[in-house]
Amino acid sequence: MTYLDYQATTPLDPAALDAMLPWLRDQHGNPHSSHREGRRARAAVELAREQVAALLPAGGRVIFTSGATEALNWAIKGTTGAIVTLATEHAAVLDTVAAEAGRGRSATVLPVDADGLISPSRVDGAATEGGLVAAMLVNNEIGVVQPIAALAGAAHAAGALFLCDAVQGYGRVAIPDTVDLVAVSAHKIYGPKGIGALWVRDGVPLQPLLHGGDQEGGRSGTLSPALCAGFGAAARLMRERAAEDAALVDRLWWIAVDRLAGWTINGSVEHRYHGNLNVRRPGLDVARLMSDCRDVAFSAGSACASGSSRPSHVLRALSLSDAGARSSIRLGWGRTTDEAALATALDRLVAAADAQ
Repeated sequence: MTYLDYQATTPLDPAALDAMLPWLRDQHGNPHSSHREGRRARAAVELAREQVAALLPAGGRVIFTSGATEALNWAIKGTTGAIVTLATEHAAVLDTVAAEAGRGRSATVLPVDADGLISPSRVDGAATEGGLVAAMLVNNEIGVVQPIAALAGAAHAAGALFLCDAVQGYGRVAIPDTVDLVAVSAHKIYGPKGIGALWVRDGVPLQPLLHGGDQEGGRSGTLSPALCAGFGAAARLMRERAAEDAALVDRLWWIAVDRLAGWTINGSVEHRYHGNLNVRRPGLDVARLMSDCRDVAFSAGSACASGSSRPSHVLRALSLSDAGARSSIRLGWGRTTDEAALATALDRLVAAADAQ
């Protein structure tokens, strides 16, 4: 199997697993207990917190959550005022915004241009005093990198807070230090599933989403030292391997672009992360392609919408027709992708598409 679905999840790095194993096998202290075993567990959690924070702006705190979905829900529901977001955001943002709108909160979903980008001037005209603007750093479906610094500046000029969904970009694309809230997830950076974090700038007020202990100072629930340790180790490796990982991703990108010459790239070619390639081919039967190439793992869209028969809302937001959206595939690669294996897999996809 050639795995090309890194936007859905990344393989667990052996170093992250090694960091987790002692807490799964031998150590069982509750990190919120005051005895010796609890203090040992707490020390592991705090080390992980420092490792995760090292890839985030200064002047804030990292609060561990069950994942990015919880972090995004908390950031949106824990703030007040009108919400502004983009049509290409993840369902964890769009559905939460819709839920808040259903409770009477003002919400605006801004369209993007055909390349998937948005002009900061649109945010400037929509954001309001005391509100919230939410935008994704790297889009999970098309890899487009939004101008987050400029968008945050527009939000602040209007007196609003800025939430950055950095799940796909964390450790890969710089997060501007002017944002107020950042959501991240471990399993997108070769860490374990089931843990994420919300970074909150010092002084930003945030109402609790969960009640029942306040273990994290605003977030209730017993933390898993194992998951925290795995997340921390994965974050540490993202820092240490940043240049090596980026160089490999770039090489893989150009292999893919060469092999898929004649296919159309969805989203901006210039402003994007090179570990994500979303392409379309007129008349492509994606379901048949997946059936014909079962030993290649790729996606027809977001894993979070895999049970839906509707065309991707992200691709439709680029003004693609339903047919254009349905004839698109998403390919992703990273640290464990072999260059020769990628080339072979892409040749198989092309041959199968040609045979349709």
